[in-house]
Amino acid sequence: MLSSQSLSITNESKQDSEYNKICEDYKHMLKTLPKGNGWRVQHLYNYNGFWLDSDTLKTNMILNTYFKTQPTDIFLASFMKTGTTWLKALMFSIINRHRYTFSDHYLHHHGPQSTFPLIDSEIYPVNDFTHINAPRLFATHYARDILPLCMTSCKFVYICRDPKDVLTSKWIFMSKLRSKDLTPLLLGEAFELFCQGVSEYGPYWEHVLSYWRASLESPDKILFMKYEDMKKQPKVELKKLAAFLGNPFTLEEVEKGVVEEIVRLCSFENLSKLEVNKKGVERFGKLVEVEKRDFFRKGEIGDWRNYLSKEMKDRIDGIFDEKLKGSGLVLTSRD
Repeated sequence: MLSSQSLSITNESKQDSEYNKICEDYKHMLKTLPKGNGWRVQHLYNYNGFWLDSDTLKTNMILNTYFKTQPTDIFLASFMKTGTTWLKALMFSIINRHRYTFSDHYLHHHGPQSTFPLIDSEIYPVNDFTHINAPRLFATHYARDILPLCMTSCKFVYICRDPKDVLTSKWIFMSKLRSKDLTPLLLGEAFELFCQGVSEYGPYWEHVLSYWRASLESPDKILFMKYEDMKKQPKVELKKLAAFLGNPFTLEEVEKGVVEEIVRLCSFENLSKLEVNKKGVERFGKLVEVEKRDFFRKGEIGDWRNYLSKEMKDRIDGIFDEKLKGSGLVLTSRD
């Protein structure tokens, strides 16, 4: 019979072997996958229908091998620049509302990105997240179609946004992160790539549809939310979110104004003026650093009007009308 130490060595050896195979498959895959122009880095790779940079591609492969879910896990899924920072703050505040006071809250001293991990940028198999108390919260930008099967039994909150605002916000954000070794990405170039579906984690329409269809099949497992609804009716959407997370607000909490307090605490206006969100960086994995202030630009609906021409607007609206036809989902505003 093997001793516990021998079993540990055997498991580590097996794990190393699995990891080495993933690395070899990854290197081969980079040579064979279709390539497109990246927004932050030089190239993106088309992996099972979605465009990923080399780092997030490798992480996805490792994630599919090593990540182990727990029944109570909850995932925030989103395309880039659709409201991830806001939803992180809201979800964390709902679940932890009995741990902190509103006068001295965790979010007063830490940025929303630190509330729970973005699994796309974590290093596996080093971090197994077993140290996190249940329910564990995770964020991801991966489309549902390329997530590990084990995740599909967990609860997901998905947030989407008008593609015109997504395009402009993502272009501004990624331009700040773009490698200085590359020429700047002009808006016209980003627009063409976005319309072709070539952007990190895109095509955006396929990303949205992957979660939309799943939400129709399993509404108890996926809460599909829109950024615009959150902005227009924050208290209504917050109550819906809390109920889905298994932490509904009590009548007493509602009467005491807890809903309004969380809405205020997590609002763009409040978070963006906190000193903790004005200085320093957030690190994602080993390579990506983002200035905290870059997560707080405007947070507005319709800011695309300051960047896109009527021709650009009409083209994006037309593309999304066609791509979403028959799905029952409408993303583009007409005003």
